[in-house]
Amino acid sequence: MPNFEPTRRAAQARLAAVQPNDYARTRNALDGAVTRLSPYLTHGFLSLTEVFAAVQARHPLHAQHKFVFELGWRAYFRHVWAQLGDGICQSLHPGLLPDDAYHYEMPVDVLEARTGIPAIDLAVRELYTTGYLHNHARMWLASYLVHLRKVHWHTAGQWMLGHLLDGDVASNSLSWQWVAGTGSSKPYLFNAGNVAKFAPSDWHSPGTVLDTSYETMDRFARDTRPIINKQDARHAGSGLDEPARRVTPPPHTGWSPPDSAVVCGRDVWLLHPWSLGAAQDHLPVDAVRIGVGFDACHAATPWSERRWNFVTQGLRTQTENLWWGSVEHMALALQTARSVQWQSDPHVDPALEQLRNQLSVARLMSAAPYRPLCLFDPVNMYCRSFSDWWKRTQISRAPDTRNF
Repeated sequence: MPNFEPTRRAAQARLAAVQPNDYARTRNALDGAVTRLSPYLTHGFLSLTEVFAAVQARHPLHAQHKFVFELGWRAYFRHVWAQLGDGICQSLHPGLLPDDAYHYEMPVDVLEARTGIPAIDLAVRELYTTGYLHNHARMWLASYLVHLRKVHWHTAGQWMLGHLLDGDVASNSLSWQWVAGTGSSKPYLFNAGNVAKFAPSDWHSPGTVLDTSYETMDRFARDTRPIINKQDARHAGSGLDEPARRVTPPPHTGWSPPDSAVVCGRDVWLLHPWSLGAAQDHLPVDAVRIGVGFDACHAATPWSERRWNFVTQGLRTQTENLWWGSVEHMALALQTARSVQWQSDPHVDPALEQLRNQLSVARLMSAAPYRPLCLFDPVNMYCRSFSDWWKRTQISRAPDTRNF
């Protein structure tokens, strides 16, 4: 089971262990050499530029290397989010069935990991236990929920997003759309043979609803009726409770309302859940570090206690001041600060822009937000496919990538 320590040191240690050629060769296997860098990328401990530069320095990468492509997919999803905004939370185009053919509630047997299908139940258990899932397991779980149980991709995607330590709105929403076939040219389907090829033996699912041909799976996916596995008697009563998800930090994490006395007359750096590594290299030593959580950023996506703990501990390594509240409350507390700075991220940018507007009305000199170097050059037109985007972008000409 993977363990994720929410520190910059842990992120750099995991980065130093990346073997890109092993990754390219074995990444589809559940026990393959995957990097497990995603929680550190999502929450700002690492940037794509830093990851590429560190790996490139040890293992020269050519433009078509699988590792580079996967970094590109993350950047492409952010490109789509930047172009479409909240539109990524709606089907980009029709899938196999109309949207209203799907259910908008999660099946209880899935939530309790008692479907009787080892590949599904083990995936749910690992998600709850670690806050992480191998990408192949995510695809199996997503495909099962959408194409067999007829759960709408957005409903199921929001459920998973709340439990994932690496839950990124763009990567999660657009990956689910890729599986559902509403963001790709065809839906993603799998069967027991695929599980047996890439997963350890305890994940294998012979004799279940997955134990059939791809032609049958395609027929299942086009049928409006949910396809439910015949329960194995050994699984009766063996379910577990889903960990609670919350739109506010758990009480034990120690977040408090904004306090203007902390920042009066000071230069302030606002840290947020998506910039956990930002302050260490870019913040003046005499600036006040404030960890902030805007209620509006979390209203639509409750987080598990595990994810709240990860973020809180990450912020605690850099500040003891954790503020929780509305944009209005934050702005009121920051009126007495001399300047305010932060790192941009699309998860929190709408709230920070509102904050900027309110502070600017009060004639507070607000410093320009810090923006890290981007690995890939921006593409200003909307690209409907990764291949189109890939043709139009290139690795930025930063000093640490000049030999690419």
